[in-house]
Amino acid sequence: MESGEEFEVLNCTVDAVVYSDEESGYAVLGVTDTDGEKQKIRGTIPFPWPGETLTAYGHWTVHPNYGRQFAVDSAVRGMPEDSRTVFAFLASGGIKGIGPVMAGQIVDQFGSRALQVIEEQPLLLGRIKGIGVGRAEKISKEYRRQAALKRLVLFLHGYDIEPEVAIRVFHLFGDEAQNRLRENPYLLTADGIGASFGAADSLAESLGIAETDPNRIRAGVRFILQHNEKNGHCFIPYEKLLSGTAVQLNLEPEDLSAPLQEMMDEQLLIREQVAGQDACYLPDMYRAECGTAERIARLAQTPVPPVKNLEELVSACEAEQGIRYAEQQREILRCAAESRILAVTGGPGTGKTTSLRGVLKLYERMGLKTLLAAPTGRAAKRMNELTGTEAATIHRLLGARMSETGTEVVFMKNRDDPLSCDAVIVDECSMVDIRLMAALLEALPARARLILVGDAAQLPSVGPGDVFSSILRSEVVPSVMLTEIFRQQQGSRIVRNAHMINHGQTPDFSENSGDFFRLRRLQSETTAETVVELCASRLPQKMNIPPEEIQVLSPSRIGSCGTAELNRLLQAALNPPAPEKPEKVSGEVIFRVGDRMIQTRNDYDILWEGPDGSSGFGIYNGEIGILSEICPDEKTLTVDFDGRKARYDFEDLGDLEHAWALTVHKAQGCEYRAVILALNDSPRRLLTRTVLYTAVTRAKELLILVGNDQTAVRMIGNTVPTRRYNALRVRIREACGK
Repeated sequence: MESGEEFEVLNCTVDAVVYSDEESGYAVLGVTDTDGEKQKIRGTIPFPWPGETLTAYGHWTVHPNYGRQFAVDSAVRGMPEDSRTVFAFLASGGIKGIGPVMAGQIVDQFGSRALQVIEEQPLLLGRIKGIGVGRAEKISKEYRRQAALKRLVLFLHGYDIEPEVAIRVFHLFGDEAQNRLRENPYLLTADGIGASFGAADSLAESLGIAETDPNRIRAGVRFILQHNEKNGHCFIPYEKLLSGTAVQLNLEPEDLSAPLQEMMDEQLLIREQVAGQDACYLPDMYRAECGTAERIARLAQTPVPPVKNLEELVSACEAEQGIRYAEQQREILRCAAESRILAVTGGPGTGKTTSLRGVLKLYERMGLKTLLAAPTGRAAKRMNELTGTEAATIHRLLGARMSETGTEVVFMKNRDDPLSCDAVIVDECSMVDIRLMAALLEALPARARLILVGDAAQLPSVGPGDVFSSILRSEVVPSVMLTEIFRQQQGSRIVRNAHMINHGQTPDFSENSGDFFRLRRLQSETTAETVVELCASRLPQKMNIPPEEIQVLSPSRIGSCGTAELNRLLQAALNPPAPEKPEKVSGEVIFRVGDRMIQTRNDYDILWEGPDGSSGFGIYNGEIGILSEICPDEKTLTVDFDGRKARYDFEDLGDLEHAWALTVHKAQGCEYRAVILALNDSPRRLLTRTVLYTAVTRAKELLILVGNDQTAVRMIGNTVPTRRYNALRVRIREACGK
């Protein structure tokens, strides 16, 4: 509540649920106060019921469209208690199988005890005409489910834990969820639930659980390791894990030694001396790293049958493509023919795409069935456009699904049901993390080949590991680095400046010509204004580049030039409100038909439908589409991902963000006709040479740097590597006897 606002209390009973967002808990309710006056209230009131009582704390406001409302800051809630409020709840349609008429009959029969009867003695409902034993049990089961879920939501809401977390807990533990959490609040941090350690710790403290409780220490260890996975680490050195967990738990390191040893004894924590480190892994991460190393080493050491007339085959591929390969490109085709695994790296304009096409032609002439894949949908689509061959995301290729428990990802393609192919070519490999690489290698047929293509100078994967770089640095996997910039690319300032940046040289940013421009803006606000102007008018009108072919990038999500603020401004300019454009408000975000959206996490279970009647499951992190439909009655909205339409329940909107502006990390693996890079206020850790290089190489025809060019200069000089604790390079070498 803002300073100076009068704090008031409103005691009331809920008459009607005008609006309720299950994802955020935000609701607008019609209520009756203790004086019998009808009022409107709004605020975070998860899962409201008609008939429940509220003691609401907040203040009165006047909405320009909806008039006087009470803005709820917090509320104490009670279940329906008297016959009138119980009838209001039952008649609202909240329980399937009960309408207003039956609600009246139930209340006439049982009065204020009706809900207690439904929950505890459902067979008594048989006294009412039309309710048999089966129907009574269904009504009771549905009410118990709703009541248990509501109690759980209210219980956790008191500790600022989001309703969606409560729903996930309920799906796992059912009616016993609250009892299970009272015994062990740290279940909230388990895989598939995803509450923060801090939230679980607050709940545990309120329940009087000791700081040295073993469940707390185990959860703290997992939290430190999982938190560091998000920073790219596969393991943490033992001493760092010990000290980090001690700080997190406010304990002494000696308090943790015995619990850590117990976790190791139970194989909940793996400790091993590797790569000069006393490394501690979570079990699944250890298996992923070891399995990846073993399979890569096996590929590197397994010979392939010799290819007769290889040079003639390479020359035939040249003739079919109508080009003359450079010597490095010919070397790629030779290695692809003579090796079971090959890594290809190089910057923009060095011929990676031509080489990839050449390998496809070669494998076709060798009679090999080849599958193409990339880490993201956009990268797979680009791969398809450049090669003319169908490409899929790695997740889709492997048939990624959520397990039945909803706690982990499983892949339908694996060692028991491998891919049907003789070779797999993966593009944008710098984006592939250790878990995804492990899954791909497990699904690779025993005699199949693997070609890994990428730019080692780009950002590493968002997920843990530094897979592509580790494979290249192992020096046991055949690899070719493309260094020659081809004549048709030599005139591109995007290509030339990208290579200069990668080599630590500063381009002449004042040279506004060709396909690389700088618009100097020293203030973040003017930078943002210029970005919007470029997208909304200057580029469409002066260069015939429509807004849908422009991508705004920023190093950061936060700040005046971060993606959150830029997306708000760009939505207002490029897709303003209109009567024919339905909207959905979720918290502070407005979803509007016509918005450009990005999926922010892998959703393996969401159904999509194609224009040809095809269908499938899975929309993955980084896929971009257009919001095409909003259905308030069904509480759903639809996003069109390049022809694949996926429908989202309103409670799942946290998986979507606007995508007119993306972070450089999110844009990796994509290529856009025009890129506008906003550079001003970003955290220093994001202002690195690698981030700048990755941003510049996203542009195909035009790159406009808007902001302070001195920021770009500092980024070129910021080469301090962010160390990722992983041992893949060492493990590959050891597996090869090196």
